[in-house]
Amino acid sequence: MKNFFLITIISIFVGICSIFLLPIDIPQARVANLNLNLNLNNFNLNNISTLTNQLLNYTKSNINTYLTNHQQPILSPQLPTNNHIITTKMSSPATKSIPRLIRKIFLATEQAEGAGARVRRSIGTPQLRNFSPFLMLDHFSIRPGAGFPDHPHRGQETITYLLQGGVDHEDFAGNKGTIEAGDLQFMTAGRGIMHAEMPRQNADGSANVGLQLWVDLPRELKGCEPRYRDLKAEEVPTVETDEGRVKIKVISGKSHGVDSVKDLAYTPVWILDVEVQPGGKVVQEVPEGWNAFVYTLEGQTIFSSGEEGEKRTVEQFHNVVFEPSGEAVYAEVDAGAEKPGRFVLIAGTPLDQKVVQYGPFVLNSQEEVYQAFVDYQTHTNGFERAKGWRSEIGKSMTH
Repeated sequence: MKNFFLITIISIFVGICSIFLLPIDIPQARVANLNLNLNLNNFNLNNISTLTNQLLNYTKSNINTYLTNHQQPILSPQLPTNNHIITTKMSSPATKSIPRLIRKIFLATEQAEGAGARVRRSIGTPQLRNFSPFLMLDHFSIRPGAGFPDHPHRGQETITYLLQGGVDHEDFAGNKGTIEAGDLQFMTAGRGIMHAEMPRQNADGSANVGLQLWVDLPRELKGCEPRYRDLKAEEVPTVETDEGRVKIKVISGKSHGVDSVKDLAYTPVWILDVEVQPGGKVVQEVPEGWNAFVYTLEGQTIFSSGEEGEKRTVEQFHNVVFEPSGEAVYAEVDAGAEKPGRFVLIAGTPLDQKVVQYGPFVLNSQEEVYQAFVDYQTHTNGFERAKGWRSEIGKSMTH
C-alpha cells in the first residue's frame, strides 16, 4: 500500500514536469522497489559514458517481482507500406510562393562538452526546447581524445551529417562502418539499440565536424526494429539554380525538380544543404504545414520574412525558425559579400503526440520511460544483445 501511494505521487510529479517537456531528476525514486538513482537533467552527447553507467546502476532487489507484475511486452508494429505518413502539398509553379514568416532567430552558443569537444546546440535548449518532430540539433567539433562510446537509444531517429573528417560506428547487432565528409548516417533506434560513434583520430590533429539531428518517431513506430541507412556523398543529388549562383545538395526531400534518395527515415524530413554565391538568390518551397528551420553554417545570408518581404540578415551559427504558414523560404546573399552563404534548410511533419524524453529514451509517457530503464538494465524487450556487449571502437576511449 505504501508503494502504491508513492508510485502515485511520483507519477503526478513527473506528469506535471512532462507538460513543459523538460527533463527532470528523480533522486532515489523507488518504484515497486526498483531504485532509479538517476540524474539525466544534464544529459549531452559527451557524457554518454557516465549516463550509460547511471542507467545500469539500479538496485536489483525484487526486480523479478517488478517485471512479473508490471512488464508489458513491447511488440513490433506493422509498418505502413508508405513511409511518408502524410501527403505533401506544394503551391502551383505558376503562382508566386508566399514567403514563410520568421518566428525567431537565435545564436547557437558554443560550449565545451567533454574532453576536446565543442558543440553548438540550438534545438534542445531553452531557446527551442523541441520543434516537432525535431528534438535536438548539435553542430559538433570533436578533436582526438573525445568520442561517443557505448550508449543506448529508444524511440527516435538520429541523422548525422559529416562536414569534415570521419566517424566510425558500431552496434550490438554487428553493424559497423565509417562515414566520411559529405556522408550521412540515418539511424532508427526503434525499440532499442546500443551503439558507439567514435570520431576518427586524424593524423594532423584536426577536428571531426558535423551536424547531428534527433527526430522523433511516430508513436506507432517506436517499437519497430532498429536499422541503419548510410548515404554516401556521391549518392546525394545536387541541383544548381540562378545561373549557377546557387547550389543545393538534396539530401532528403525535393528541390527545383530534383528528388532525393528514398526510404532514408520513417519520419518524413527534408534536409537541403544550400550554398549561395554573392549576388545569388533562391526560393525553396517546403511542404505546407510542416515545421521548418534554417541553421547557418558559413557567411551572411539574407532571409525574407512574410508577405511584406522584410529582410533579415543572419550571421553563421544561427537558427532561423519559421512559422508553419507560408509556402517557401526566400534567401539571398548580398552582391558585395566577401564569401558565399551556406545553410541547411530542414523541414519535417509535426507529430501530434506528447514527448517525454529522458536522455537517450524518447517516448510518450513517463510509464514508458520507466519501462525503458527496466528493459535496458535487464536486457529485455529489444536490449537482449546489450548484455556483456562492448564495442571494439569504444575500447580506445579513455573513461
